[in-house]
Amino acid sequence: MTTLIVIAKECLPGKVKTRLHPPLSLEQAALLAAASLDDTLVAVATLPATRRVLAFDGQVPPSAAAGYDLVPQVAGALDERLGAIFDGCTEPAVLIGMDTPQVSAAVLAPIFAPWPDDVDAWFGPAADGGFWALALREPDGDLIRGVPMSRDDTGQRQLDRLRAAGLTVRFLPTLTDVDHIEDAYEVAAIAPSGRFAATLAGFGAAVPSGARR
Repeated sequence: MTTLIVIAKECLPGKVKTRLHPPLSLEQAALLAAASLDDTLVAVATLPATRRVLAFDGQVPPSAAAGYDLVPQVAGALDERLGAIFDGCTEPAVLIGMDTPQVSAAVLAPIFAPWPDDVDAWFGPAADGGFWALALREPDGDLIRGVPMSRDDTGQRQLDRLRAAGLTVRFLPTLTDVDHIEDAYEVAAIAPSGRFAATLAGFGAAVPSGARR
């Protein structure tokens, strides 16, 4: 029994993926973010979650999140928002973001099988030093609150926090989350059949020739 949580924000120009501008316009960055979220929701659709939660910052959730419990994010810094999300769970729970559209059900499948007795948490490192997934057998927001976010040592600090609390952690594969245009092309090459890759390819000439493809 595991709750699946996807944390996301409404994909509005100027509100999401602003580090892709330039070379993308703010409108294109928002379209790419929406494609990333849709691919993420499609990828996890077959997982046997007992509850599905969209922790959402915005007004209009994506249609692909039909069947999810819509939970507004609380005010505050990211660590406080993540902590509040886990505090709202009463069973083992895994949280992922909307920035890894290359994720697959197979990667997350071990979390939805019976957890080994010696595993208290699952941790998915991100290539930029953060983390893309966090699962807790006993959800507790205090395991996250106070961890500095959006830094190149965020993942290590979060891992240190879990271990300091006496938790045994098992790792998921390292994934690249999309922050910069180079990340976008890397991820699109890994998952070329998704909406994310198709959306990026559709921008074509909008991307300078010097950007890595």
